[in-house]
Amino acid sequence: MSIHRLSPPSAVLRHAVLLTSGALILIPFVWMVSLSIKPQGAIFRTSFNFWPEQFYGIENYTRALTEAPLPQYMLNGVIVCAMIVILQVLVCAPAAYALAKLDLPGKNLLFAMVLVALILPHEVLSLPLFILGYKLGILNTYAALVFPFIVSPFGIFLFRQFFKTIPDDIVHAARLDGLSELAIVWRIMVPMALPAIIAFGIFSVVSHWNNLFWPLIAVRDQSLMPPPLGILAFKNEEAGNDYGPLMAASTIVVAPLIIAFLSAQRWFVEGLTGGAVK
Repeated sequence: MSIHRLSPPSAVLRHAVLLTSGALILIPFVWMVSLSIKPQGAIFRTSFNFWPEQFYGIENYTRALTEAPLPQYMLNGVIVCAMIVILQVLVCAPAAYALAKLDLPGKNLLFAMVLVALILPHEVLSLPLFILGYKLGILNTYAALVFPFIVSPFGIFLFRQFFKTIPDDIVHAARLDGLSELAIVWRIMVPMALPAIIAFGIFSVVSHWNNLFWPLIAVRDQSLMPPPLGILAFKNEEAGNDYGPLMAASTIVVAPLIIAFLSAQRWFVEGLTGGAVK
């Protein structure tokens, strides 16, 4: 089998585009880290230096951790994101298996509805979800932050595509061994789709860890605020216009996501590409 190799000019152009795109994506993060170690007077200077003449990182990070309950905000984020991911897998995996492997009437229509939900902005449903949360009496609780995201159209779509790559013979053999459909999902399909689950988990955690819109509506108690909403409260109530501690708090909040992605990037890529080839 021949392997197509890029010509040197094409390879150089490709790498230049990738490096430029990567630099543009990283600039806001570099700027954020730089501001988090600068004193207030050096933040609004016209010239930019990553490393300040006067290092103020210890003071900014100490204030970020002590002047607002940032550890509580991050703990709330961990609790909410973990509950959402677990419930999404519990709901999406059986639904995706049904769409991928079962002969159901109207299966194509159901999958089309999943695709429609996939492109529908979640903000469109915010008002009905808020009213439903009020009727259920779950507003200003962890349940209010978790309930709207239990069913994930993207999760159903991703798992379905991955499940379709698993040979039907494996499913038939499991049925001959006496396994129920749910047992096939949890004992065979889900373990084989672990890369897709890890990739989906990263997407889900990043999305809900950074979500500001819905928590701003659903909770008012500061002890329930996730990181983005907590940082907003920190800025308004504690830091005022002192952006050094605010940028330090933002850096602390973003750091776990970067570490998690770097740790799981191999499974992330495998999970996204595994369902592309059947």
